[in-house]
Amino acid sequence: MDQLRQMQAFVAVVQAGSFVQAAERLDTSKAVVSRLVLELEESLSTRLLHRTTRRISLTDAGADYVERCKQILEDVEDANTAASAGTGVVKGRLKINAPLTFGNLHLAPLWGEFLKLHPQVELDISLTDRVVDLVEEGFDMAVRIGLQASSTLVSRQLAQDRILLCASPAYLQHTGPLAQLGDVAACSVAAYSWWSGGDVWTLQDAHGKKHSVTTRPRLRANSGDTCRAAALADQGLIFQPGFLVGEDIRLGRLVQVLPHLQGPTLGIHAVYPSRKQLPGKVRAMVDFLAHAFQTPAWHCD
Repeated sequence: MDQLRQMQAFVAVVQAGSFVQAAERLDTSKAVVSRLVLELEESLSTRLLHRTTRRISLTDAGADYVERCKQILEDVEDANTAASAGTGVVKGRLKINAPLTFGNLHLAPLWGEFLKLHPQVELDISLTDRVVDLVEEGFDMAVRIGLQASSTLVSRQLAQDRILLCASPAYLQHTGPLAQLGDVAACSVAAYSWWSGGDVWTLQDAHGKKHSVTTRPRLRANSGDTCRAAALADQGLIFQPGFLVGEDIRLGRLVQVLPHLQGPTLGIHAVYPSRKQLPGKVRAMVDFLAHAFQTPAWHCD
């Protein structure tokens, strides 16, 4: 047990960059942290840290040992969590990453319910459209939309969505009826700048045949919300997921264009690092989200 405390102190010092900040993280004093690290070095007969008045740095032995310590501490935490899960207790800090718009629209309303179900869990939510490195940045799990680029992550599909071609009724009245996808080339477009197809929008017909059109956007944005706002302001067509525009279509604020053609399907997944044992807090959240999205609220059918 003493060696585990020593490892925790050593890892905290390395991660925090100082003994003072490590002590704050561990809710103890600098003297205690210094003593624990010194005891660890003495037990190993090896110096792990170079210390100066201005900074600390790892020795070669320390650089190798800190990675082993991290793995050991992680395994201990997983073992404790698994034991707690066996008694039905889900607890601890759960750090989650999710896309900005989807997180605000469809995840934020769920957090309160989850916390009521699991009062010993603390949620740390980070919303960004950037694909984060879960392990490097210390996330327990993420919700991601679309294809999963990393084969090192475990993935569970929570729901599916579809990209929809739509515009406001006023814009369509102004531009006239669109009979085929090629007519979109002459339309004003608000484009999502991170769309994988660039300016080319591809849909397929009932027979599975793909049809594409090259658009000439008047507006580009790295935010689907901005594209949606442009469409609602009668500024042209957008190509956005149902979770963003589904309610607008149901309420008639937007109209689906060329509904006989279907946009790409997107999978919505929970992803988490591949580990020997899945922490109970992660398992509980993944199961909770899978249940919550059995019938997605954004479907506009």
